Order: sequence, then C-alpha cells, then structure tokens
Amino acid sequence: MPAQVWELWYPEAASQGLYFARGRLDATEFLLVHAPPPALSVRVVSDDGTLLARGENLSRSADTPMARLRLQGREIQREDVWPGEEDFGRPVILPGGEAGLLVSWWNADDHSEWRWRIELYNHR
Repeated sequence: MPAQVWELWYPEAASQGLYFARGRLDATEFLLVHAPPPALSVRVVSDDGTLLARGENLSRSADTPMARLRLQGREIQREDVWPGEEDFGRPVILPGGEAGLLVSWWNADDHSEWRWRIELYNHR
C-alpha cells in the first residue's frame, strides 16, 4: 500500500503559522486529528513529494476533541466529531505527528468526559 504524508498547519499561529502535525502513514481516505486547532490547512503528498490533495483554512465547526479529515478527490474536508464505531480502525494523528489507529472510544452523553485508546506501531 502506498504511503502518504499528511501535513497539518495551524495558519493562525505566530506570524506565518506553525506546523501542528506531520506524519507518514498508509494511504487513507479519512484521518482523525486529536485536539485540532481552530483552523487547519492540510496538504497530503506522496512519498516523492507529489501534491495529492489540500484544504485551506478549514475552520472548527463544533467544540469536540477530534476532527475527521476526509480526502475527496484533490480536496480535504474537515468535520469536528465525537468519534463513533465507524471510526474504529481509522488512523489518528496526534499533535506533533505521531500516528496510530483508533481502537476504542467512549464519551459521556453530556460530553463531559471521554476515554479512548489508540494503537501505535513502528518498523524500520
């Protein structure tokens, strides 16, 4: 399976923006983002640096602990979500760029608390 590099940029930080996360993972249509900033600009590139898709200034739409990014054609869409069972097994990226798979998620009905697990795997 080909790899992709997901580059997430916080365009409203500092004078020119700051990287939020950058991670290399197996090609995917969806990427969950933990603790995303209010705005994200996203680029997805192939291993050789070819631009595959992008999304500019994707604004927060809800007060949630996760955002679900979706690669649709050459565009990225953002949806702020409380993950559900449909997200189990999907990749999740943490601030800084460490990426794993979402194993489980639970949240209280009033969204006052949540518990989740991810699986991290690396190889050389």
